[in-house]
Amino acid sequence: MAPNEHQISKAKIAVGSGIAAALALAVPIVSKWEGKRNDPYVDIVGIPTVCYGETRVKMQRYTDEQCKTMLLRAMQADYAEPIAKCIPQIANRPYQLAAMSSLAYNAGVRGVCNSTAARRMRAGDYAGGCKAIARWNMAGGRVVQGLVNRRADEVRL
Repeated sequence: MAPNEHQISKAKIAVGSGIAAALALAVPIVSKWEGKRNDPYVDIVGIPTVCYGETRVKMQRYTDEQCKTMLLRAMQADYAEPIAKCIPQIANRPYQLAAMSSLAYNAGVRGVCNSTAARRMRAGDYAGGCKAIARWNMAGGRVVQGLVNRRADEVRL
């Protein structure tokens, strides 16, 4: 369940229009592919996790509203803003910033900033950069259909 329009509007007030527009595009994709669990659990590597994959949590039940707020804050501060800094050419290109921010939420900012996709976007090759997102489709050394599908959503942006 993605954040509602009111929450997206608050995000627009909190950040510049490029990042706010990217958040409006990226948050539904991230929430779709991450799924949401209101009750915290310990993930496969022993990290407490809740909501849409948030790991900075207390072991307590979270409301839908708390989960949405955490996702918006994380997407803005931990993903969209750092991606906009490492690829300044897309800071005001909401579709590309949304795609790269969603990728970073799943794969990490450092890896995304050092990727072929980022290098292509820095060079102004936005179509090539977006196509390179599709390469991030493996986990554990094998292609994972869920990642193929998620990357397809990001590339469509």
